[in-house]
Amino acid sequence: MNTNRRSFIKKSIIGTGLLSGASLLGNEVFAHESTSSASKISLNNDDIILFQGDSITDVGRDRNNRNANDTGALGHGYALLAASQLLNKYPAKNLKVYNTGISGNRVPDLQKRWQEDTLAIKPTVLSILIGVNDFWRTIDRGAQTTVDEYKSQYQQLLHETLQKLPNVKLIIGEPFAVKGVGHITDAWYPKFLAYQESARDIAKEFGGILIPYQKIFDNAQKSAPGAYWAADGVHPTLAGAQMMASAWMECIK
Repeated sequence: MNTNRRSFIKKSIIGTGLLSGASLLGNEVFAHESTSSASKISLNNDDIILFQGDSITDVGRDRNNRNANDTGALGHGYALLAASQLLNKYPAKNLKVYNTGISGNRVPDLQKRWQEDTLAIKPTVLSILIGVNDFWRTIDRGAQTTVDEYKSQYQQLLHETLQKLPNVKLIIGEPFAVKGVGHITDAWYPKFLAYQESARDIAKEFGGILIPYQKIFDNAQKSAPGAYWAADGVHPTLAGAQMMASAWMECIK
């Protein structure tokens, strides 16, 4: 998104409070089911790239390690694989890549730690994958989170982000599940679809690039069963993590 539009967003938020994203961004917003050259992110020298989310992003990272570009700090999943490709492809840009995903997180958990684990890092590119636990906990632990709460909390999070970091470039991962594998039973549907739709709406509302992970995992099952890509239906295998990293890299020009 260009600087003038981000400046307008910042002034609108500060001047009028938390208006709806649609009214702030109008028809200029975009979300992509496949990234085109016009929509991809151009990396600049000294960019700070942050991966945020739940266990799919966390994947065993050392949470006491706050260093950029560090294998232990990046975990063992798609964030590490994407970071490896970024750092290999753009050695002259002095990129700094962080991962602050935490297993089990929902949007309210992100809200509680957003200042320390996102805003304080001052990312110029922010990648968020959140939502599967917001629904899953209603199935396995009796949480009362509704899809409307998921969406409104997510919106609040991004309003705050744009107020503090008006020029940040957003990548929104669509929450996904492999139906019929592991934990993913018929009880998930059709309710889970509404959470996915909300994530897509949010990408459009806030001018982020959407990564359509559900479609990506669905298409992958044409070449191998769902468990090959996500053994429990949610957490990617090594093959699934690489597939996610490759899709993430498609967002970069």
